[in-house]
Amino acid sequence: MSERLGPPPTPGKTSRTLSVARREFAAYFATPLAPVFLVMFVALSALLAFQAGGLYTRGSADLRSLFQWQPWLALFFMPALGMRLWADERRSGSLELLVTLPLSTFDMVVGKFLAAWGFSCVALLLTTPLWMTVSWLGAPDHGVIVASYIATALLFATLLCVCACLSACTRNAVVAFVLGVAACFILLMSGYSVVLDFFAQWAPRWSTEAIVSMSALSHYEALVRGVLDVRDMLYPISMVCGMLWINAVLLHWKATR
Repeated sequence: MSERLGPPPTPGKTSRTLSVARREFAAYFATPLAPVFLVMFVALSALLAFQAGGLYTRGSADLRSLFQWQPWLALFFMPALGMRLWADERRSGSLELLVTLPLSTFDMVVGKFLAAWGFSCVALLLTTPLWMTVSWLGAPDHGVIVASYIATALLFATLLCVCACLSACTRNAVVAFVLGVAACFILLMSGYSVVLDFFAQWAPRWSTEAIVSMSALSHYEALVRGVLDVRDMLYPISMVCGMLWINAVLLHWKATR
């Protein structure tokens, strides 16, 4: 069984990974939960952008009011999306059946993650009418808006891979949700100015810089401002790769113990 974990997919394995992703993605729309999730996400995004963010009252044609709230929406929506990825498989006992299929554990982990991430990106794309509205009202910087959408998609991927990994640790989806919210909250708050100021008062400078480098919020805010730094791009990529590998290791261990 040790060879089933395997390295990341080769070109031959990629088709199997995409088959899992397509099947899982289609499964989201086979239940009424999908439209409920999408409607709630878009409605809350618009409400926060217009009301809390003051999209009309600021007198500026941009979508900063939309993207400043996305991390806090993701704090709850990504754990809700990721809590059942593996917890239900473990609870129903189907995880042991899955490892007997002609798929590596990594194929299944990546496939399920891509399906969930794709679904979250669909929810994000449904907010583009706000972009059209801002374009009609003024002349926004479309490059910054595109960068903000990319940054938000990468943030979703970062938080979702953490939630998927935690889902593999328990049989209870509610427990997975709570753990996911707690982990995402730590990842976001570690880059918040209040937290950084607290550590800066007594902690060495290198420790504060380490906290910033591990914060999903710090990298996200840099990308949303349109500052394309290699470190800000590598952070979500490295987080996703690392957490998916840990996810595969956990599932392999749970299924074979």
